[in-house]
Amino acid sequence: MTATERTWRPSWPCPVGQVLGSARRGAGDPTYVVERGPGGVSHWRAFRTPDGPARLQVTPRPGLGVVEARAWGPGAAWALDSVPAMLGALDDPSGFEPRHPVLVEAHRRHLHLRIGRTGLVFEALLPAVLEQKVTGQEAFAGFRRLVRRHGEPAPGDGPPLFLQPEPAVVAAIPSWEWLDLHVDPARSRTIVAAAGRAAALERIADDDVDLADRKLQSLPGVGVWTSAEVRARALGDADAVSFGDYHVAKDVGWALTGAAIDDVALATLLEPWRPHRLRVQVLVAVSGLGKPRRGARMGPRRHLPGQDVDKP
Repeated sequence: MTATERTWRPSWPCPVGQVLGSARRGAGDPTYVVERGPGGVSHWRAFRTPDGPARLQVTPRPGLGVVEARAWGPGAAWALDSVPAMLGALDDPSGFEPRHPVLVEAHRRHLHLRIGRTGLVFEALLPAVLEQKVTGQEAFAGFRRLVRRHGEPAPGDGPPLFLQPEPAVVAAIPSWEWLDLHVDPARSRTIVAAAGRAAALERIADDDVDLADRKLQSLPGVGVWTSAEVRARALGDADAVSFGDYHVAKDVGWALTGAAIDDVALATLLEPWRPHRLRVQVLVAVSGLGKPRRGARMGPRRHLPGQDVDKP
């Protein structure tokens, strides 16, 4: 299969790995591979576009000031057209003022970081629901299993990549299979219901972020946190704070006040940065400014079938 190619020259020094990497769901994500070689670092992604499946290779050439992209499959043209948006070209950080000394330094070190936009709502929603109220280890393992069992190999050449299963396949997965994937009934019901409305969900990408938020939260099982996770990745919403996250309030509070805080305090603390509140969350994360992790880590639950969470 022949690849389609594109060379894009961003108007700023685009940190490709930092921006595109927000779509990666753990180091073992079968839909995303980072390949390091003599020709540089390539980011490989597999996803379903409105025109069909696509495999995308993105390779930054910082010395030349360009980003090289190649794509395969029926969705190749769509994927290449979307590269600038995925890397943050539609994001406008001009109104963001760091204000806080910690953020001033973090912003100086990550001056060129942008919020990318994939335009793919169901692709962002499925793993976000899998990550609800469980450890990252459990969520990423469930995602790997789901993709490897029910997805399909991505078109084209390059490292092994898998596509997320298409919505019709997801909607047909029986309840006992979800349990074997280590996904409890609450999350599987949300995913199956969303899969049945996948076509309508994709139209949310054309809405403004407030309307998108309301539509997403109208889905049973989708709340503030899940909506924010989807809007951040699919819509590039720079104000989509992950309220309800186990770490975010603690980390941002620790970075800016020296103490862990709750979501109520986080909302008050971040208000001066509206509509750029996600930038604060992202700067804290990429700079490693969060609350130190001490003590035993929370382990995955063991009361569901498929107890070995690393089993493919």
